[in-house]
Amino acid sequence: MRQRRERSVFLEAMGSQAELLHPKVREYAEGPGGAEGERGVVVGEGVFRVAGSRFGRLNLIARPFVGPELLMTGFGRNVPFLVRNEQSLTPDGATKLTATRVFCFEGGEQRFVDELFVGPDRGTLTNVLGGAGRVELRLRCSATDRGELVLWSERAWLRLAGLRLRLPSFASVSVHVLHGYDERGGLQTVAARVRNPLLGTVLEYEGSFDAWPEQ
Repeated sequence: MRQRRERSVFLEAMGSQAELLHPKVREYAEGPGGAEGERGVVVGEGVFRVAGSRFGRLNLIARPFVGPELLMTGFGRNVPFLVRNEQSLTPDGATKLTATRVFCFEGGEQRFVDELFVGPDRGTLTNVLGGAGRVELRLRCSATDRGELVLWSERAWLRLAGLRLRLPSFASVSVHVLHGYDERGGLQTVAARVRNPLLGTVLEYEGSFDAWPEQ
């Protein structure tokens, strides 16, 4: 029997736009199984020039609402990190990409976990954040004229007690992620920023890393 294969969430969402990505960015977006996205894992290791949240332990106030493995209490420069992207199928047959990022702050490790699914409209992704999956974003994805993958949020919801509540703008966050490739260093690059209209930047990370399929 032929093994079932699931397509990369990025390639499926982007459609023909994926052809505009830098070859190395596209390779990373394809995942461990290539364009058809076989089940598997890609791992990466690198250094963030800057990472975390300047609000520090104040972020603990929101943790009862958003759950663990989402908000950071650490902040630093030249922060080593690990990333693990696991592609799999949900019970209903949808492709899911689970990303686990481990930030190695001087005060100890902290994790940021999220899941990506193909969104309801062309060029969109559904992004479920945190270990409890209580924050949901609608992301738009595209390619820049330099071949970078760019993601930005359009809407946000809070999922609690079986409810899915659209967040008003003042309580919401906007996300912007730019993923590229450093030709000179031969490394993947990423710059991400999460902002709230009232508080400003609540999470950021920027740096470079190498990635390879897990054996």
